[in-house]
Amino acid sequence: MIALPSGARILLATQPVDFRKGAHGLAALAAEVLGQDPFSGTVIVFRCKRSDRIKVLVWDASGLVLIWKQLESGTFRWPPIVGGAVRMTPVEFAALFDGVDWTRVQSTKLIPRPSVPA
Repeated sequence: MIALPSGARILLATQPVDFRKGAHGLAALAAEVLGQDPFSGTVIVFRCKRSDRIKVLVWDASGLVLIWKQLESGTFRWPPIVGGAVRMTPVEFAALFDGVDWTRVQSTKLIPRPSVPA
């Protein structure tokens, strides 16, 4: 698993992209098609048509970082192909990156406090 910047916004681009594009080509795509600033620290996840590979683009204050992953078997789980992007939680991103069905993962919203008897 890769470490993402704390508090980073994570977006999943729903349209497949040309995987021949590098970091600057994907940054241009994020700006033009998704309307996102790729130099803001937002983590943007791109997919290919076959759904077995992802590219993750993030600005880390010193340069663009491009992470490429291909599953040995199976495919990544994707939302329906529509325009735009889907916002993900860090837990959902971790599941996606591990090849797990991220739509079934739920992050804890509130940790219950133990009650102290009076």
